[in-house]
Amino acid sequence: MSQPGAPRVVYVVDDDDAFRDSLRWLLESAGYQVALFSSAERFLASYRAGEGFCLLLDVRMGGLSGIELQAELHRRGEEIPIIFLTGHGDVPMAVEAVKKGAVDFVEKPFANTRLLALIERVAAIDVPARQERAQRRSAAARLESLTEREREVIGLVAVGRRNRQIAGELGISVKTVEAHRAHAMEKLGATSIAEVVRAVLDGQSPP
Repeated sequence: MSQPGAPRVVYVVDDDDAFRDSLRWLLESAGYQVALFSSAERFLASYRAGEGFCLLLDVRMGGLSGIELQAELHRRGEEIPIIFLTGHGDVPMAVEAVKKGAVDFVEKPFANTRLLALIERVAAIDVPARQERAQRRSAAARLESLTEREREVIGLVAVGRRNRQIAGELGISVKTVEAHRAHAMEKLGATSIAEVVRAVLDGQSPP
């Protein structure tokens, strides 16, 4: 089972009413919360980043297809793991979707144990991934809290410049560099150059 405290909401997007209901029964019996949607459009209207850890997505639907929904989520920068649900004729599309970042696909009809095993695999991956995204957002917020001059100084510190070199490049005194550097490191929660480099890299990475 997935780790305690991990978000356990599974989204299901499929235009077959009976199939959605059967998935609800299966997933709830395994201890998951389930949010069902009959179309990609309804899912997009309700989805909030971070509220679920997995999306079970039909490849072929009326309106936006599963493939098109995957592309739209990618365009928005959303990273929710996707498991595609596919009929036999849609396997080539599902394979292409996996190449574009989906976790896997299951072909209908499928063994319940296979689907649940895939979801548990996603849960195991999602916890550290979620923590990493939170760390990047926190680092970005700390970088944003720096003044323009502090960002200039700490950016040069991160690429290995010494205080005297920074002073020469920015046209300020060494004491001023030292003051900006100290303030910036305090705001970043960094106590060493290595931590400064990590904070800058994390803060500049997409959240």
